[in-house]
Amino acid sequence: MRLSRRTFLVGGGVAGLGLAGFAARSLLWRDSSPDLQALKIPPLLDARATSGEFSLRVQAGRTEFYPGRYSNTLGYNGSYLGPTIRVRRGDSVQVNVRNDLAETTTVHWHGLLIPGPLDGGPHQPIAPGQTWRPLLPIDQPAATLIYHAHVHGLTAEQVYRGLAGVFLIEDEEEQRLGLPNDYGMDDLPLVLQDRQFDDGLLVLPSGMMTLMQGRRGNVVLVNGTPNAVAQVPAGLVRLRIVNASNARVYDLSFEDRRSFHWIATEGGLLERPVQLRSIRVAPGQRAELLVDFSNRRPVGLLTAADPNAGMMGMMRGMGRDSITNLPFMLFEPVAVRGGRAASVPKLLVAQERVQPSAATRRRRLVLNMPMAGMMGRGMMNREVSGDGRGQAAPTAAPFTINGKPFDMRRVDERVRLGDTEVWEVSGEMMSHPIHIHGVHFEVLSRAGRAPQLLDQGLRDTVLVQEPAELLVKFTKRSAGAPFMYHCHILEHEDNGMMGQFTVE
Repeated sequence: MRLSRRTFLVGGGVAGLGLAGFAARSLLWRDSSPDLQALKIPPLLDARATSGEFSLRVQAGRTEFYPGRYSNTLGYNGSYLGPTIRVRRGDSVQVNVRNDLAETTTVHWHGLLIPGPLDGGPHQPIAPGQTWRPLLPIDQPAATLIYHAHVHGLTAEQVYRGLAGVFLIEDEEEQRLGLPNDYGMDDLPLVLQDRQFDDGLLVLPSGMMTLMQGRRGNVVLVNGTPNAVAQVPAGLVRLRIVNASNARVYDLSFEDRRSFHWIATEGGLLERPVQLRSIRVAPGQRAELLVDFSNRRPVGLLTAADPNAGMMGMMRGMGRDSITNLPFMLFEPVAVRGGRAASVPKLLVAQERVQPSAATRRRRLVLNMPMAGMMGRGMMNREVSGDGRGQAAPTAAPFTINGKPFDMRRVDERVRLGDTEVWEVSGEMMSHPIHIHGVHFEVLSRAGRAPQLLDQGLRDTVLVQEPAELLVKFTKRSAGAPFMYHCHILEHEDNGMMGQFTVE
């Protein structure tokens, strides 16, 4: 999607970007990059600044992704995406979520370790016009989380249309490290979403191909911004990568092949920074990076091919991926008067490790994607009409885990509170990002061998095809509301690739 030149001046503000609820930072555009738009920074909603309470309004709206082209979208406290929520370890936070949509929704706190009734999964629906008021106890290390819709059968569509946001946890141990922490300046949330645009309008893909591979797009939005450019300090910058795409796996690198330091996973800080030139981030995963921009050279961020592209290429009608190996975001370093110098710590945090010998049970999960009976069948999907409302869908396809499609009335696994278990998880036909609610886990092995470099740290989501052993510790009660485990390719989840477990 290429549109006309837009030129802005430093200090003059950025006009006409049209993303309700987002603050656009003032930038100096280069004439050689006529299509760039200022990176929108989600407004910061700090629970401590609001006496430990905050509110979210789930609403429909219209968003101007491209000048003069308005798309029907969904958002929290705005027309698309939501504010960045910041909380602190040890606090209890009162949340008020009002649903102003014409359909049921939920808000899942993806990565937050809380009891089942607070999780925001399919068992905590919010009907139109109703308000959900969970009190969230924050009892885990500093980390970058995500919140998003999770109503069964509509998760994929509601997230695609905008229901997602960033959730940050702070603690004293992290703050003592002196990491970049000036939100929106040297500490940037980057919500990555590939979305399909036609003549500047957001469209909702459907059909068998979409069912098989998940919804994919021809544009990468960063915080809802196409062709994004961010002005950053000429020094060390913290990038909080959040993969909020429905299905795409990103293999991120900079176009000049500069190295960076990976410092945190979904579960929080690593023990030591890891120097890399590329990093893979699957749907639902997060990664925190420290990048040195002190050479003041503008540089683009790009993604290599999705590891699932091979499977997709075998399917008729799949053309070239217009996103692969092309920069989708530009960073422009500038000198900042009075800026704070920062360096990469040699050590981050000590992690208390659970020994595999502590495991009391082994379970095996296979994410099934059978071809038989799929071809020619429809998908559990809704087409978006002009008013943003949905229409009923054809029959769902048979995605399963261990041969069973999801059933909210069935508990698939029962776990004892405080136990540690080994879950061996594998996927059929392609790589699947499995997410387990209410826990952190470590990757013990892949295909009987040592885990990969990018497997380290505490996780809540991991990409699997070959069997991977996960060491899972269960510390939160389900308390009458089962936790989910599912593929985070959201179309697979909606169509049956999900199970549930209790912890008592």
